Amino acid sequence: MGEEELHQLIRGCITQDRKSQKMLYKAFYGFSMAICLRYAGDRDEAAEVMNQGFFKVFTKIESYDAGRPFKAWLGRIMMNVSIDYYRANLKMAYAEDLETAEHVYDISTSADNNLNYNDLLAMVQRLPQGYRTVFNLFAIDGYSHEEISDMLNINIGTSKSNLFKARQKLKQMIHDSDSSGNYNKGVDFNPVVAMNGAAIKPAFYSKNGIK
Repeated sequence: MGEEELHQLIRGCITQDRKSQKMLYKAFYGFSMAICLRYAGDRDEAAEVMNQGFFKVFTKIESYDAGRPFKAWLGRIMMNVSIDYYRANLKMAYAEDLETAEHVYDISTSADNNLNYNDLLAMVQRLPQGYRTVFNLFAIDGYSHEEISDMLNINIGTSKSNLFKARQKLKQMIHDSDSSGNYNKGVDFNPVVAMNGAAIKPAFYSKNGIK
């Protein structure tokens, strides 16, 4: 989609033109779903969160600064709605604080490079909600533990604890998958996302924009 066409759709959405809203939704459905899937427990939950995100997009679109990338603005909304959904509907299973737990395992050191992106996404979705949220914010979106503690209303030690345990669980899941050689068992997710080694940051939306 060209810039002029995009801005024309945005202008239509500002006037609450339903056709423009529908076209914008269809154009950015895949991008938005990929973000929500990382935070959601399954595809149905991700779709619910994404639709809440688009509702916010359409009600707040007048605040969009046309001088900035639209995808960055949209992606930030989808991430924030995902976090709001987590805070409103799910209780985090707080682990004990690990204030000194600075070391966390790097899943890339044990990941089989043949694991495809869908496998890794499915593994992240299997994490408990609290672990999954902190892992996404820290390892994928690049937020610090201090920022995460403010966003989720938890203390820094809990953020570190959840990240540590998330990576422990992912490491075990990767090991189990590597041992069995049975990837994608029972998985029907389609989005292509990267979570492997040096490709972690470039493949996801980050707070600094789209890589």
